[in-house]
Amino acid sequence: MTFLKNPMLTTEEVAQKLLGCLLISQHGETQTSGWIVETEAYVGVIDEACHSFEGKRTPRLESMYQEAGTLYVYQMHTHKMLNIVTRSSKEPEAVLIRAIEPYEGISVLEERRNKTGIQATDGPGKLTKAMAVTMADNGSVSDAPPVYIDPSTRRLPGSVERSKRIGIPNKGQWTDALLRYSVRGNPYVSRRKGKTADNNGWRSVLD
Repeated sequence: MTFLKNPMLTTEEVAQKLLGCLLISQHGETQTSGWIVETEAYVGVIDEACHSFEGKRTPRLESMYQEAGTLYVYQMHTHKMLNIVTRSSKEPEAVLIRAIEPYEGISVLEERRNKTGIQATDGPGKLTKAMAVTMADNGSVSDAPPVYIDPSTRRLPGSVERSKRIGIPNKGQWTDALLRYSVRGNPYVSRRKGKTADNNGWRSVLD
């Protein structure tokens, strides 16, 4: 069992463990991938910013109520948002993947976005467009193609930064909750401030 399917872990723990994992997208013979550099935890029925707050359950939210490791994809305006369900049907919680550092198929990622460099994947709607994530991926598993996460080959952050989630106004204590996690100094982190760290903030690569 990988940590993605371990409901004993808290959503906050999963959000941190996802940093440095490889997010992969396969479409036909084209494979693109990137290292996860930024995540946000959404902790279910108590979290006013979470879609399942107070146990809300609609057909659109059904994936949130599946087993840990399920992909929950939703659309906000014209953007798709990619989440990993972390708990169980009784605890509908998830982690939003906010940004990746490209690894494979960089030219494809940039072509899909019509952007180059950091702007190709430094945000949740940007990375899903770059990796061709669609609503068809909603409800699929996170450990098998076409869109999946490989936790076995990963990079280790030199330091993890905690901060407030982005775009969460008027949610009381949940507006200021430190549930956003990022690789400190990585240039692909959305709305990043400060200097880029050596080696983009990575400590090492594990096989």
